[in-house]
Amino acid sequence: MSKDQSITGIILAGGKSSRMRTDKGFVSFKEKPFVNHIVDALKPLVKNIMIVSDHSQYDSLGYKRVEDVFPEAGPLSGLYSGLLQSGSDLNFVLSCDVPLITSEILKKLLNAYTKEVNAVVCKADARIMPLVGLYNKNCIAVCKKLLENDERRMMRLLETLDNITYLALNRTQTQQVKNINSTKDLNDIKDEG
Repeated sequence: MSKDQSITGIILAGGKSSRMRTDKGFVSFKEKPFVNHIVDALKPLVKNIMIVSDHSQYDSLGYKRVEDVFPEAGPLSGLYSGLLQSGSDLNFVLSCDVPLITSEILKKLLNAYTKEVNAVVCKADARIMPLVGLYNKNCIAVCKKLLENDERRMMRLLETLDNITYLALNRTQTQQVKNINSTKDLNDIKDEG
């Protein structure tokens, strides 16, 4: 599959960042914001990038910004809002706190995708990572139904969807999808490299 086959990259950047105490997407790592690291990993594989966030500072990046359809409803609302606005059947969905993500991981998600699958999601150290995944646009209806029933958990979505592929990652790849949620996490990755 190549870039011209219209895959959209959706970056979820709507969280409260309570542990980091600042918008995680704009936290600097190796002299650029987290969100730019994620954009760099997506660019070789996608036709379009959008950011789901109610924070207007993301407009400065020059990508389409989408606000949550269901305000204050967590990442499930972000996923739903992004899929709703996407013009692609296939969509990489990444949280804004995975600055170590690589195009290679995304290629692995893409290679694990088949037409029968609704989503391909990373599994790192037996931990499922719903916000490092490839989602088919046809997940919209399930997302909406869950949100209308006041459900916000991404894991509930994965339990509800049929035909999900879990991509098991090795130790190096697990580091590349690590969520950086706090100053301690940030200092740890700075110390590592």
